[in-house]
Amino acid sequence: MPKLDERLKAVAVQIRSRVHADIGSDHGHLLKALLTSGRIERGIAIEINQRPFENSRSTLAGLNADVRLADGLEGLSPGEADSLSICGMGGELMTRILEPHPDRVPPDVVLQPNRRPDAVRYWAFQCGFQLVEEQLVVGRQRYVVMRFRRHPSSADPAYDAVDREAGLLFGPLLIKRWETRFRDILVEEYQYLKELQQRTEQSQHRLDVLEKLLRCNAIL
Repeated sequence: MPKLDERLKAVAVQIRSRVHADIGSDHGHLLKALLTSGRIERGIAIEINQRPFENSRSTLAGLNADVRLADGLEGLSPGEADSLSICGMGGELMTRILEPHPDRVPPDVVLQPNRRPDAVRYWAFQCGFQLVEEQLVVGRQRYVVMRFRRHPSSADPAYDAVDREAGLLFGPLLIKRWETRFRDILVEEYQYLKELQQRTEQSQHRLDVLEKLLRCNAIL
């Protein structure tokens, strides 16, 4: 994928559809890579701020793409896109973008939160989107790239044979694969939380769930 870092490359390989919308397009490089590689036929870039809007418009000039200045899903009509991506925001902000317009969320969604991926998993679990892929990308920071697919069933098989709360907090597919890098990250967080002199209710909950998960996998 041209002009993409490892984070956005991991996002791009999860996308293949006819019309794809990217919210918070910033420089527009993701859509350009998807269009020039043939992974999508048409792109829609949505940006709330003027400067990134201009950047995307310049990057996507001459390509089959619309660049729109709008607030999230307010710039997309129901059924207009087959897939959607949001990258580089906190998980809580992503859910605030997705929740007000459920009829405008396409059936395929790829999300790359910079923090609070658990907020994204909670949204998907509650809104009928199944987790079909989950990837840990480690560069200057650690990122999780997740692809969801709308499904009429309320049950998500990604969480089968995984403690529900651990799966929502740390990623059910990552837990099932239990790769060395992922395990080491969990151990590092456990040690950090264990050494905190004062914990919030949220950090104590993460520590409790994490300790149970590590014990179940014979790490503690």
